[in-house]
Amino acid sequence: MPDTAAGILGWVIPAVVVFGVTAIAIAVIAWAIRSARRSPRARAAADALRAKAGGVLVQLDDAVDELDLEVGLSGALYGGGAPTSLRRARLTAQHVRDDSFDEYRAICEPDAAPADIRRVSARIERRSTEALAVIAAARAEHADWVRANVSAAGQVDAARARLAALRESMGDPRALVAELSARYAEEEWVDADAASRAAVEHADKAEKALDAAAARAADPTATALPELAAAERELRRAEAEARTLEETHRLVTQAAQAVTGELDAARTAMRQAAATREQLEPSDSERLGAELRLVQADLGEIEIDAARRPTRTIDRIARLRGRLDLALGDARTAQQRLRGARTALPGTLAAARNTVAQAESALTHARSGADARARLASAQRELAAARQSADPVEALDAARRAMRDAEDARALADFDRLGGR
Repeated sequence: MPDTAAGILGWVIPAVVVFGVTAIAIAVIAWAIRSARRSPRARAAADALRAKAGGVLVQLDDAVDELDLEVGLSGALYGGGAPTSLRRARLTAQHVRDDSFDEYRAICEPDAAPADIRRVSARIERRSTEALAVIAAARAEHADWVRANVSAAGQVDAARARLAALRESMGDPRALVAELSARYAEEEWVDADAASRAAVEHADKAEKALDAAAARAADPTATALPELAAAERELRRAEAEARTLEETHRLVTQAAQAVTGELDAARTAMRQAAATREQLEPSDSERLGAELRLVQADLGEIEIDAARRPTRTIDRIARLRGRLDLALGDARTAQQRLRGARTALPGTLAAARNTVAQAESALTHARSGADARARLASAQRELAAARQSADPVEALDAARRAMRDAEDARALADFDRLGGR
């Protein structure tokens, strides 16, 4: 028996050593591979692929915007809805664009692995390139139909009809600005003023381009396409500025109507937080009390010129409510959190709408990259989720995320505009 045991041990021990050393070697190799894949060099290579994919995605986003314009114009030329090829191409491209921005946003996170970034970037670039090809084919088909069936004079007439409708819907843009400037601080209406001036300027440029197109359309040896294209671009810009003017006026007016109620709700929340503080342990009570004093001081400062700066007031109250919720932490009951969310939600939604609108305007006026556009898409999605959610707590969280994403989008757009890319 001793000899048998010794024989077994003589065989087992070397085997254990061999397998153990092999396992350690495999673990070391696996660790080295993972480290190499996450090394700064691998990260830089993955980031380069992501930037390339982002560039193609930006091209797709711009192409979808152009296609939206062409689909709208084609209705006038066809005397009805847009042609099937254009509508189908737009639906396909929009779906690819939206999904790709979601994926792009995910690989922009700090914890995204280089391997995932490379894989997703390749998919984004491939699908965006395919969607661009679909758009190009649909537009070429539509252009052939237009050349064969629609005269330049007919295109000029259709554009003139759109311009007339735009001027009628705008009315006198200066009247809206005058209404705001008479009641509110300059920072509340300065964007509306800029939008009103730009809308009129672009509409005037569109009219001049259409006059030039009409003159060339009368000459059978000349082409009016360059002038028509210039007119359409100016019309689109005028429409965008008119929407910005109307949206700014609406946001300021609604904020002014909501200011008193939001201030009252904030004071009530402060009183409830003070009551909650009395039930806490001394250390937690002191911490919460210090934060409450700071919030109270900020709230008093906000009240001084709330009537003159309604959108800024709504925004700052929403942020104070966020600070208050963070300070309270788990000190409240579920019922208290629900009640607090219900009172904070209207003002936070208004602040989120305003922040998203500002980001949209910033991206309209800047040649923004994929990062800014992805953040804006995320903000728009979160705002939509906040509006649709039946749970006040979930809706409030989504509205706050929308504000953060919109702020990031605007900062990235400003960075791009200044040549940071």
